[in-house]
Amino acid sequence: MKQTLSGPMVPPKSGKAKKAVVLLHGYGSDGNDLISLAQYWRAEMADAMFVAPNAPDRCDINPMGYQWFPLAVDRLNSPLVGVETARAVITEFLEALWAQTGLKAADTLLIGFSQGGMMALDVGLRLEQPLSGIVSFSGGLIGVETIQKEIKSKPPVCFIHGEADDVVPMQMSKAGHEALKRLDVKSALHLEPGVAHTISMEGLGFALAFMREVGGTSKRQ
Repeated sequence: MKQTLSGPMVPPKSGKAKKAVVLLHGYGSDGNDLISLAQYWRAEMADAMFVAPNAPDRCDINPMGYQWFPLAVDRLNSPLVGVETARAVITEFLEALWAQTGLKAADTLLIGFSQGGMMALDVGLRLEQPLSGIVSFSGGLIGVETIQKEIKSKPPVCFIHGEADDVVPMQMSKAGHEALKRLDVKSALHLEPGVAHTISMEGLGFALAFMREVGGTSKRQ
């Protein structure tokens, strides 16, 4: 059965969408959590629409939230069952969004936190057409050992991770960054001393600088 994603949306400040920012929430959360990021970036992204879909499944441990895939007991080494299913659902969501808006992959930033950051990387690197960019907050690259065979496009990537994160190890972002650099993907890594499993103001600023660099901002002069 085909799954359709839905969630909150913030329209472009200019009134006409020329870019899309798709925000993927973390495990046990929902789109309402990440759509709040729009308030920090909207001033410099006047032509961007922000959308934050809810993951397709209710969370195993928090029925009020959602999950992109269930958590394995060994998060680093065990196969993450459900990733391929979530990948297909997110890809279908993006294709539907582009068909409805007339936008393209090159007009789209895919941004995620924690499990959502993992899915942003997983999906974005396997799309036939490159995105404008991918930002992973406190996430990481799933399947570092297989990405060389599975990568289909090479959009610029930004990893942001707190060094005090005790939920998703910082090493996941470091390993992903190093793997992508070996594949000639333009990758930025920003590690934050003392920051736990969260999105900090410094991290938001670094992400905005990355988006400026890849042409994701559209501030009107």
